[in-house]
Amino acid sequence: MSARGGTLSSPALSVTLRRELAFVSPDLRRLDGVESEVLALPFFSDLRPLRGAAGLVDWRMCGFLSKLLIRGRIDGSPGELTLLPSGERLSVDKLLLVGLGPSDGFTPKRFDDALRHILETATRARMRSCVIELPGRATGAIPAADAMERFLKIVRSFDELDELILVEGQMAQRAMDPVLERERRRTRARVG
Repeated sequence: MSARGGTLSSPALSVTLRRELAFVSPDLRRLDGVESEVLALPFFSDLRPLRGAAGLVDWRMCGFLSKLLIRGRIDGSPGELTLLPSGERLSVDKLLLVGLGPSDGFTPKRFDDALRHILETATRARMRSCVIELPGRATGAIPAADAMERFLKIVRSFDELDELILVEGQMAQRAMDPVLERERRRTRARVG
């Protein structure tokens, strides 16, 4: 895992034989310690200021993401994807802004669609490492364990990504641990 100063928790969890998965807390100091090709920032069209990692990155970039919203360059509509260079203020190379649409009625299907868009974009851009705040997790629109179940089902189709780091707090990580443990057992059973 690419981290400075040991900022990743649960480092090097091998979810499959070909991919490493780790967590980083939603905190600027922790995010600063992660080096990756892209940071995926899902956000709702109707929630301002930006929440979660998107809000932290906006603050770090002196309101740059908010300025894009105000100018109408992005609006958070479902399926909207914007890939930007991160500049020198962040340790990731690029930012992937992912529109989720309105926060009311956020559904598992919208979670799946947004996550697939993130992974497809990273794959098409030939990225090998990706930091992702799972869609809807910044506001609790989808429970942590449900998000992890859906994430694991979808990510199986994206073998090109070697390193995935999820932005999640400690409580959410604990809620995701049983789901990850089941996946590890399934993987070992398939291999063994």
